[in-house]
Amino acid sequence: MVRALVFDVFGTLVDWRSGVAEAFRAADVPGDPGELADAWRARYRPILDAVNDGQRPWGTFDELHLVTLDDLLAERGVSVPLAVRQQLVHAWHRLDPWPDARSGLEELRRERVVAPLSNGHVALLVDLARHGDLRFDCVLSAELANAYKPAPQTYLTAARLLDVAPEDLMLVAAHPSDLQGARSAGLRTAFIDRPLEFGPHTASRQDPAADVSVADLHELAVALQ
Repeated sequence: MVRALVFDVFGTLVDWRSGVAEAFRAADVPGDPGELADAWRARYRPILDAVNDGQRPWGTFDELHLVTLDDLLAERGVSVPLAVRQQLVHAWHRLDPWPDARSGLEELRRERVVAPLSNGHVALLVDLARHGDLRFDCVLSAELANAYKPAPQTYLTAARLLDVAPEDLMLVAAHPSDLQGARSAGLRTAFIDRPLEFGPHTASRQDPAADVSVADLHELAVALQ
């Protein structure tokens, strides 16, 4: 029985690409805003893996985003004042939710505990929830496990803090690698299709191993009845 739902956030609940591209556009950074957003995001997984592997000390998303942004701009020979770079980092705190996210979470909350389980740190997730009026029962983060997804302890810490068995906790995500990590820790999984996460040319994704595959959160609520 699924007693609680935890949600990936970036790409699953919020549209990170549009918000970050708009921040690059507003800051007048040279280059195509969408391509800059994609290139910044592409540096996300390697630096998180470096933290999990012990090659880098723990850092919040803001700290790691500033490192990867600085690397991206330096690689392109672009000089941007620190204050502007900090504004770009803070853009990740005010991303808009997908159209079904707010009402879908409300529907799912009627029967189950709902919480984010993101690699973003707690303060960032609180800002996103307030910006998008996303109503959770609590805020869970990789920060609480001191390990980034897909490390097993991130998922198991969420189960422990919610006082549910791993098999009674379901991760909802648009990313098969995240879902596989959750399954490896004993969680149940729901794949949600976000065909515009990387813009109009987003590659098709599926996760045949997921317990449930849906097009939006309302469909998930029906599937869990």
